Amino acid sequence: MVNKRVPDWLNNSMWSAPTTTTPSPPKSQSQSSPSRSPSHADRIDTYPSKPPSVTSSDSSMNEPRESLPSPSVIRPESPSKPAPAPAPRTEVKDPLTSSDSSGNDVSSHVEDDSRQAQLSQELSRKIINMVELKKLASLGIPDGAGIRSTVWKLLLSYLPSDKGLWSSELAKKRSQYKHFKEDLLKNPSEVTRKLEESTSSQNGEKTKEGKGLLSRSEIPEDEHPLSLGKTSVWNQFFQDTEIIEQIDRDVKRTHPDMHFFSGDTASAKANQDALKNILIVYAKLNPGIRYVQGMNEILAPLFYVFKNDPNEDFVGNAEADTFFCFVELLSGVRDNFCKQLDNSVVGIRSTISKMSQLLKDHDEELWRHLEHTTKVNPQFYAFRWITLLLTQEFNFADILHIWDTLLSDPEGPQETLLRVCCAMLILVRRRLLAGDFTANLKLLQSYPSTNISHLLYVANKLRSHPLL
Repeated sequence: MVNKRVPDWLNNSMWSAPTTTTPSPPKSQSQSSPSRSPSHADRIDTYPSKPPSVTSSDSSMNEPRESLPSPSVIRPESPSKPAPAPAPRTEVKDPLTSSDSSGNDVSSHVEDDSRQAQLSQELSRKIINMVELKKLASLGIPDGAGIRSTVWKLLLSYLPSDKGLWSSELAKKRSQYKHFKEDLLKNPSEVTRKLEESTSSQNGEKTKEGKGLLSRSEIPEDEHPLSLGKTSVWNQFFQDTEIIEQIDRDVKRTHPDMHFFSGDTASAKANQDALKNILIVYAKLNPGIRYVQGMNEILAPLFYVFKNDPNEDFVGNAEADTFFCFVELLSGVRDNFCKQLDNSVVGIRSTISKMSQLLKDHDEELWRHLEHTTKVNPQFYAFRWITLLLTQEFNFADILHIWDTLLSDPEGPQETLLRVCCAMLILVRRRLLAGDFTANLKLLQSYPSTNISHLLYVANKLRSHPLL
């Protein structure tokens, strides 16, 4: 007898329909989850790299793949025919500029062209209908033409719906970020130098044999390198050094399989510098949370999309635009990074409990097997899923597709994120029900490649049962 807690749609015969899959590019994994309950020490420790997982499905257990047919309105992510075995590679293809030589389904291109035309038409309006834009974007934004860059800025409220205000709003925000950098990224030596120049100019003469140096007695206490005052720029500089060094280490290992983020090229180094600037400015403007390891992974997709905009003005100001969008995105999930809130109703443990409850509501059999039979604590896998917005579980192109849906949901990214996480469990439910603690933990900490359109379809089905 079917468990009464398993919904009818989950037992539908469509779940046993075979799905054609193709090997996807390696996941962009730069962190792995510990096999114990995560602590905030784990957030600042170095996460060892995790090898890319092999494309996998429930068919490996001699069972039909657990996936739903892709709805016609959702773009297929893989070719309709099996692709040849991939050649060894060291870098993930650029999801916005690379082309698939094997060719996708004609229907996929038709859907992409149709949705691109619809989005372009919506963006051409003087007053953009945000409800319609979110509806279209939630189905996936076609790559190219800079559409995703503009749509994400709108979804994150960086651009107003009135296009007539774009120019003035962008100028104001970009000027504000420029001032942030000038005030927060300055070296204390520069402060002292400017003070020397100012004093010399006022006195109309050079001091210390014409070298323009101040005598020790002329240096204000707050500008002295040995000052311990709270307002001392040198004292603050030394306190920030540890965080800046952590940011530098994390940025250097952000998506090491992509030349855009990693390598010795001038463009890669410039991109790394931009990421560091954004994270340092954010940390200094938010002393209550500062920087927590993993923020670099959330920042990377935003900067990548904005930097690849065909509009030269947007490319030149990608750092400033990314900063404000990053602030807006993190405002909805920042409580997950705050150690002091871990045990509160808005902390990460409460968020993981909501995901667990969502699974119980939709598939009590699977929930009971995971948490009671095999005793797989959801913190062992969901901690990273939730805090990093799934950026470590899928390849980069799929991350962008998932984020189209996360950013488009009127309820906010977190509620949608929990539905996607729950759907990830449901998609591999047969393997989980057949597995023990070790097998299930390994599966969930290295999630198999899957059809993202199917995943988002299942996540959307869970919307009919609201979170508690």
